[in-house]
Amino acid sequence: MILDIEPSKAKGKRFVAIFTDDNGKSTKTNFGLKNPRFGTYIDHADKTKRKNYIARHEVREKKFYKNPKRASTLSRFILWGNSPDLDTAIQDYKNKFKLK
Repeated sequence: MILDIEPSKAKGKRFVAIFTDDNGKSTKTNFGLKNPRFGTYIDHADKTKRKNYIARHEVREKKFYKNPKRASTLSRFILWGNSPDLDTAIQDYKNKFKLK
């Protein structure tokens, strides 16, 4: 499966993930707030805010983190992943879920 990340055209959303399977069928998932009040890890690289975000969201969303197409999974591992660099975070996500 191929993953492309682009700026979202959906109102209030920051990015769209486009998943294309081997048959050419595409699925889109919009994720991330367009103008987050305090930014995300890729905006500020604040490890304390990242730790707090993960703790706050894992309570409800951890069970979904195995599905790469969910907005919560995309936000957690791209916007709040291990790297504050967007390109590196996307590559880490692709590696984690074995995407191209």
